[in-house]
Amino acid sequence: MLLTAVFSTVAFAQVVPAPGNVALPSDEYNALVERAARPPRSPEAAPIGHLLKSAEVLLSVQAESVAGTVALHGETLSSGNSKVPLVTGFIVTDAQRSGADLPLEQASGIHSALLPGPGAFDVTLTTALPLNTEAGRASFNLPAPSAGAVRLTLVVPGAQTLVNLTPGIITSRTTSNGRTTVEAVLVPGQISNIWWAARLNSTAAPKEVRFLSDVKTLVSVSENDVAVAALTAITVVQGEPSQFRVPIPTGFELTGATGPTVSGNEMQGTTLLLTVSDPAARAHEFLISFSRESMSKQIEVPLLTFTGTQRETGEVLIEGQGAMELTAGEKGGLQRIDLKETHDTLRSLANTTLHAAFRYQKRPAEAPAVALEWVRFPESALVAAVAQRAVVTTLVTSEGRSLTEVKLTVKNKAQPFLKLELPAGASILSADVAGEKVKPVQGADGNRVPLLRAGFRPTDAYQVTFVFLHAGAPFAKKGDAELTLPKMDIPIGQMQWEVFLPQRYKVADFAGNAISALLLRASTGEDAREVSLDNAALLSLPVMALGSNAETLRPGVLGGVVVDPAGGIIASARIDVRVIGTGATYNARSDASGRWAISNLPPERLSVMVNVPGFKIYVRELDYNPARVTTANAVLEVGATTESVTVMAETSLLKAESAEMSQTFRFDSQQTRSAPAPRIPPLPVIPRSSNVSNLQQRVAGVLPISVNVPRTGNSYQFARALVMDEETTLTFKYRR
Repeated sequence: MLLTAVFSTVAFAQVVPAPGNVALPSDEYNALVERAARPPRSPEAAPIGHLLKSAEVLLSVQAESVAGTVALHGETLSSGNSKVPLVTGFIVTDAQRSGADLPLEQASGIHSALLPGPGAFDVTLTTALPLNTEAGRASFNLPAPSAGAVRLTLVVPGAQTLVNLTPGIITSRTTSNGRTTVEAVLVPGQISNIWWAARLNSTAAPKEVRFLSDVKTLVSVSENDVAVAALTAITVVQGEPSQFRVPIPTGFELTGATGPTVSGNEMQGTTLLLTVSDPAARAHEFLISFSRESMSKQIEVPLLTFTGTQRETGEVLIEGQGAMELTAGEKGGLQRIDLKETHDTLRSLANTTLHAAFRYQKRPAEAPAVALEWVRFPESALVAAVAQRAVVTTLVTSEGRSLTEVKLTVKNKAQPFLKLELPAGASILSADVAGEKVKPVQGADGNRVPLLRAGFRPTDAYQVTFVFLHAGAPFAKKGDAELTLPKMDIPIGQMQWEVFLPQRYKVADFAGNAISALLLRASTGEDAREVSLDNAALLSLPVMALGSNAETLRPGVLGGVVVDPAGGIIASARIDVRVIGTGATYNARSDASGRWAISNLPPERLSVMVNVPGFKIYVRELDYNPARVTTANAVLEVGATTESVTVMAETSLLKAESAEMSQTFRFDSQQTRSAPAPRIPPLPVIPRSSNVSNLQQRVAGVLPISVNVPRTGNSYQFARALVMDEETTLTFKYRR
């Protein structure tokens, strides 16, 4: 039989059909009626009535037992009261739940509690366990609760006690106040055995502590303070010391105390207390440092000593920072030793100049100390670059303008720029370094020419060239003129300066801080010239005037230079100096620069004889005064060695000339600034060199300006030695 239903046409368009009739088969209809008549199903019961989630066991070892608490966290799953087993094998003295007493039931060693449910619970039990002690060993058994996770915190007497656990895993071990705290994870529901080493006779008196100390001390004297670093090696002979006491010298402040076995340090008054982590260790190492401010130039530094040491030995090393003269005096049994005898470890602590070293073995009645006294010298900067030679060429136009080319042979280690302070009205036109053009940098304090560049770090000398133009002042019919070379911030060993002046002007009365090149013979090279000198001129020249690298003679030394008629240097010439009154003879040989010198001569009348094969023997007599600078230069004439040339010099003339030359030609940068400009004798006209021709060609096609340089004119050559960050000037008078 079918049931018919009438649906509205709108019902098919809705998700939930509207109330109405529906047609169902009779079997389905009967099944729905039967299901509606069934009673509702009751809810299923939980498979277990309770659950322990975690347990935290906190125990502390007492004299004869292990006591503590067990905190349990869980949940009851059934309705009504459920009997929940908590721990097994513990002695429970108290139980708390949410701050209220909780009654327990004990059966077969299991402690249980009735807890309402369903719901979570937190139970804390106060428990105890028996402690088993035997010879050198203590142990107890810990039954872990049957919880999801069981963690144990155990406090055992004794520092660094080695605790063992099985089964289970120890996760951490710490020491504090002479007790060891161990944290571990236990296996739930199993009994863990815990044991450690222990002493039965805890009241036995400890052995007397005996130890030896070796102290290696570094004393550092700096600008404002004195610092001491003591590296100490301790060897324990008897006992187990847990602490060491070190008195810190009065007036010093502790700056550090470290070591591989140091667990802590503290100051008790003026005594440093060092606590070690392993008292049973036989060896310890400490590094102790302290310092004090010292504005004076002397101080006494007591050495570090350990209280109670049976024997103390040590070494002391003194270092000083900066330029100083340091004197160290020993006190209290110190013995001075060579610096190389000190221990390698002690020398490795030093960073600056070593001055003194000592070794000692402390005796009971002694107090080792070092008395220091020092004089500090001002610091001076290191020279990073030097110009071995400077060749300067200056072209002066008829309008008074000057074009100057400077060629420097530079030996450079680390200086990146050459600083130039140009004269007022001058400007740089071009510059090149090692054959490559560079661009000078204009700064507030001067121009800078780059000496180094990326990928260019030469180890040998190289050439730096720059050209500058000076506006100058127009020439009149007659007047005074001045030429100036710029300051350069690197020292210049020797400077050669050629000045090319228009032919229409006659010049005279040269002055300035440069001298005639005739007085400073040019070094060998493309621009070297041979200058012919006679004996009369050489009599008045000091040794340095004829040698490119010679030094000014000092009082108490007689010396000179040997040259040929053309001014060429003569090496290996034999010089015999004879004291006319006594006949005593002194001998010397001229070096590669033709120079020679003899000291320790008596103040007598001397005869100087110069003998060179192929030249006439040169003989000169003079009165020698060690208090004055005296030179005996010689120009040898070509001829047989059997011939001789004798030059007689009067005493008064030599004294005057020596004094005058020592004042005029002493090349000291400080004296040059303050001394009056030396007058230069009339100079011979010299044909222009290739430097002048090359510079004239550069003006025509290379330089970025047009300069009407003279094509005909006269060259004058000047020289200067040891130019250090100062201008070189030249003045002269002219007339048309």
